[in-house]
Amino acid sequence: MMPGGLTEAKPATREIQEMVEQVKPQLEEQTNETYEEFEAEEYKTQVVAGVNYFVKIRVGDNTYIHVKIFKSLPGQDRSQSLTLTGFQTGKSRDDELVGF
Repeated sequence: MMPGGLTEAKPATREIQEMVEQVKPQLEEQTNETYEEFEAEEYKTQVVAGVNYFVKIRVGDNTYIHVKIFKSLPGQDRSQSLTLTGFQTGKSRDDELVGF
């Protein structure tokens, strides 16, 4: 994988679902919404000074949110190992994950 470039989209794994669950409270606070449905469907990664995860999350019937989660490298600030660094609302199932 090229540093700074995005990988191809991959189906979400249990680890990815656990990551999005950890940042869900941050997202709900920032969007002022409560999400009953919160299912990670696919993701891309980007290597920076850590790893950015771009994740497509289903939050309703053909309603999606794209989130950007930063995971710090091992040994860096452990108190904030996962940080929600961006999101895009109003997405559909067909919208491609892109860097933002």
